Amino acid sequence: MFRRSLLFASMFVCLMASASELRVDIAQDYDEHLDALFKHLHANPELSMQEFETSDRMAKEFEDAGYKVTRGIGKTGLVGMLRNGDGPTLMIRADMDGLPVLEQTGLEYASQVRQVNLEGIEMPVMHACGHDMHMTTLIGVARRMAGMKGQWSGTLMLVAQPAEEAEGGAKAMVADGIYERIGRPDFALALHIWPSNPEGTISFSDGLMFSSADTVEIVVRGVGTHGASPHLGKDPVYIGSQIVIALQSIVTRDISPIEPALITVGAFQAGTAPNVIADTARLDITVRANTEETRYYLLEAIERVAVNTARAAGIPEELLPRVIVREDGALTTTNDAALAKRVRSAMEAGMPADAFVEFQQLDMGSEDFPDLVNVDPPIPSVYFVVGGTPPDRLASGDWAEAHSNLFRIEPRGPVTAGVEAMTLAALELLRPR
Repeated sequence: MFRRSLLFASMFVCLMASASELRVDIAQDYDEHLDALFKHLHANPELSMQEFETSDRMAKEFEDAGYKVTRGIGKTGLVGMLRNGDGPTLMIRADMDGLPVLEQTGLEYASQVRQVNLEGIEMPVMHACGHDMHMTTLIGVARRMAGMKGQWSGTLMLVAQPAEEAEGGAKAMVADGIYERIGRPDFALALHIWPSNPEGTISFSDGLMFSSADTVEIVVRGVGTHGASPHLGKDPVYIGSQIVIALQSIVTRDISPIEPALITVGAFQAGTAPNVIADTARLDITVRANTEETRYYLLEAIERVAVNTARAAGIPEELLPRVIVREDGALTTTNDAALAKRVRSAMEAGMPADAFVEFQQLDMGSEDFPDLVNVDPPIPSVYFVVGGTPPDRLASGDWAEAHSNLFRIEPRGPVTAGVEAMTLAALELLRPR
């Protein structure tokens, strides 16, 4: 018993020493390389499916770290591969695109970029959702794992994905044959900056992380007429307004009050003049749910409510509303429970106890990472979040949520913690057997 205790103590001391050395190496790499990379990426964002210079930079970073790069997957996506003997394949993904937001953070490296979007409109561009942090962290992990090849065995598959904000980049990479061309991973990991948590803290659940998200368009068709003679037409504005109100009954009366569900009409467009009753109106809707069952129910119920509200208003069958569900919707982001426990144990063994906070779903945000892993058969995956705001700024309210033009993080804490947590997870999943 004494010898076994001595052996355990020796292994514990070695583990602590190794974790300490990893933290020192990450801090040094941040000072020498990652800080400049983060600031470059932040200052040079690109819109979804137009991440050409970003893709070039990520390819160079992968290649400099010794990875074999395959480019042009899903247009601007790329993969860096590092094979290191026998073992499983682990995929780690980071997203690359910025948002059409005018940055007003006042940072020295704030974005001044303007870019013509895919619709031909010039827009300001900002990394207002932390994708610069995600990419920097991925490169930090790439560099650490390349320097620690004696401690793991298998294959690292690092993915730089386009168009997460447009919720189409992951699907584009799968449709372009990422797994047929590169290989299918056994596990997958991803992370996101979390501005409402203290900087450098790690948080994730053993199940649900983010909601599903779908965009629905309803075209309400009526019969146009003079605004002074509404009885001679069928007013799509009035019918559309009834649909807006009726949609809320789906959430409040069809769905259990303890089951999260959301239907938000974000845009209502109709008409050209106050004295003209138009012949069409358009509703643009976001739909959110925490289970696939609720998601599908909401989508079917929206069509039922829209069509039958129009019927009740006397709209003929040939003019009933068109309900269009866009194909780029996001599935729920749900961690594999067994893998989450394994990853958490590895992180907790190597990081301080105060590095972890309980995960709380504060809203019904979504991710398109599930489109990379919900293939046939599904790839077990874990998604975690890294706190991005210093505690004093959290306490004073001096922080902004993602997608705000004031969104900013103090990069050192989140990046170094993200690299450490992800590297510990990777070492565990690729541990020689």
